[in-house]
Amino acid sequence: MKTLLILRHAKSSWNYPEFSDYDRPLNGRGKRDAPRMGKHLRQEGLIPDRILTSSAKRARKTASKVAKASGYTGKVKKLDAFYDTVPGVYFETLQAMPNKYQCVMVVGHNPTMEQLVSHLTGSIERMPTAALVHIELPIENWDALNLYTNGVLVNLWTPKTLFID
Repeated sequence: MKTLLILRHAKSSWNYPEFSDYDRPLNGRGKRDAPRMGKHLRQEGLIPDRILTSSAKRARKTASKVAKASGYTGKVKKLDAFYDTVPGVYFETLQAMPNKYQCVMVVGHNPTMEQLVSHLTGSIERMPTAALVHIELPIENWDALNLYTNGVLVNLWTPKTLFID
């Protein structure tokens, strides 16, 4: 059994019209919510073995803040392919994961995050910024992951549903 955590980046700022979409930073709420989600992961005992993130600034900063607050000690891998993409790219990336990783977190953007959850669980879920989904996958090896894998949606948390300061 493998565990997949799917995290939509935290709230970004629109205060800098000179920045491209790729370079938008987190706003105040995003800077507050990302560590809250990391702290929640730690409390749930769901510290990832590996974190993969979109290389867009708001996703990188979200991943970094979540990693630090969760107690994750590995490197956060930034992937250009996770920006402005489709669920298939996530499948291909996860299929290539070394099997030593039992719990992997991916950080990216909507609508792709919601589509990925739907493909893996058959459940259509709304994922606002900083939403985190916990999925159990009935596979022993990452290369067995495919479009027909029936994962179980264990939980979906949003910053508003947490009672963490």
